[in-house]
Amino acid sequence: MGLRTFRPTSRGQRRRVAVVKEFNDHTHPRRGLALRLKGSPGRSKGRVTVRHKGGGAKQLYRLIDFRRDKRDIKAVVRSIEYDPYRGANVALVCYSDGEYRYILSPLGLKVGDAVESSEKALLSVGNALPLKAIALGTLVHNIELFPGRGGQFARGAGTAAQVVSREDNGSYVQIRLPSGEIKRFLAGCYATIGQIGNLDHKNISLGKAGRSRHLGHRPTVRGVAQNPRSHPHGGGEGRSGVGLRFPKTPWGKHALGKRTRRRSGTNKFIVQRRKK
Repeated sequence: MGLRTFRPTSRGQRRRVAVVKEFNDHTHPRRGLALRLKGSPGRSKGRVTVRHKGGGAKQLYRLIDFRRDKRDIKAVVRSIEYDPYRGANVALVCYSDGEYRYILSPLGLKVGDAVESSEKALLSVGNALPLKAIALGTLVHNIELFPGRGGQFARGAGTAAQVVSREDNGSYVQIRLPSGEIKRFLAGCYATIGQIGNLDHKNISLGKAGRSRHLGHRPTVRGVAQNPRSHPHGGGEGRSGVGLRFPKTPWGKHALGKRTRRRSGTNKFIVQRRKK
């Protein structure tokens, strides 16, 4: 895939940068593998719980097989499709028993390729194997944190993790995550070979505010432009700036320099913190 720029026939087209898709972008999702999510975006019981979300075009959520728990059965890639709920593309695969599933589409996967989830599978793109069966230095994605739970790490467009080493007892495998953090994973956790496709997703420029609204993104107002009762940064005459010793959230909590990590029980699995 590559990037496409547009002739500046309007202000919205002047700075627009889009990804050239190498597949049919108007493919309808497979029946039974897509559903309409209920509820209002960013709201619970009618109250705004996540700001700047709402509206947008109607879209269907694709059910992605993050578990890859259909073991020792080969599947053939039927199509590569766009997913409106994620930056990565998805691949529709058909197993030999006739069942269809969606998986994340890695870089280099093509229609007609065969994929498999097994301990004895080859180290080829799209195959899912336990970490103990993956060679050192291999790029992987969709990594499980606990066996059987499903992939939770390295699922975004263009991301990939790398298997760094195995510990002497063979129970853990060390992986370098996209953030630069090196973490220990149980050797029985499954991961998929390859790097997530759609690398140019980060280079997309929407070009105009309306296209952002189509995605369900509502406007964001700066805190310094609000009233004091609406935001801690508000108030003052003219462009007075923040006016505080440190930035705060709209609810008065520290916004910079304060660690927000909650699950301290998994700190023992971190070998090296992410690079600053």
